[in-house]
Amino acid sequence: MTAPRVVIADDQAFVRIGFRMILSSGGIEVVGEAADGAEAVSAVRDLRPDVVLMDIRMPGMDGLEATRRIVREPGDSRVLMLTTFDLDRYVYEALAAGASGFLLKDVTPEHLVAAVRLIETGDALLAPSITRRLVERFASGAPAAPVVHRDLAALTPREREVLTLVGHGRSNSEIADDLTLSEATVKTHVARIFAKLELRDRAQAVVLAYETGLVTPGA
Repeated sequence: MTAPRVVIADDQAFVRIGFRMILSSGGIEVVGEAADGAEAVSAVRDLRPDVVLMDIRMPGMDGLEATRRIVREPGDSRVLMLTTFDLDRYVYEALAAGASGFLLKDVTPEHLVAAVRLIETGDALLAPSITRRLVERFASGAPAAPVVHRDLAALTPREREVLTLVGHGRSNSEIADDLTLSEATVKTHVARIFAKLELRDRAQAVVLAYETGLVTPGA
């Protein structure tokens, strides 16, 4: 498997150095660094990385706005948000902006390397505490930045079942067990769901499942 190419965006140089050392030791190539959101967008345009490690709070253009711009760029660079702030409003805004994952900066080196490799494959990654806060936000009915709604009428009954399970956080193998299908069949259903609903990855699928009421908190 080809190692993912990564750009690190953080306004603190020592953080960038630390992440570079961790990723390099894990066999992941760091192709660029950025000290703010504008530099991150420019680096993505020039380098076309597979993954961007993106801090949220940076001077000038923050990580949320940079993410919005990056996901509109040609190519398929995916954004993994890293922050010290375990706050649900940032989680939701990051996912709505198009981020494919969200981790706290106290993540272990092994988890960080695994996260980058997972995101590069098109899967989604949320820390367990982040997922819980995200669900609690929907349960509370608190206002949040909206995502673009998709018409679920385009899905077959089986695809709606699969999307519901994705919304509950099930992996492909778990969905296969739940529905008595092969994992390859589940992957095909997931790919078709993404194509029909114009979704980038599972992170967007989870948000969509909650926002459309396909999945409800506590279900």
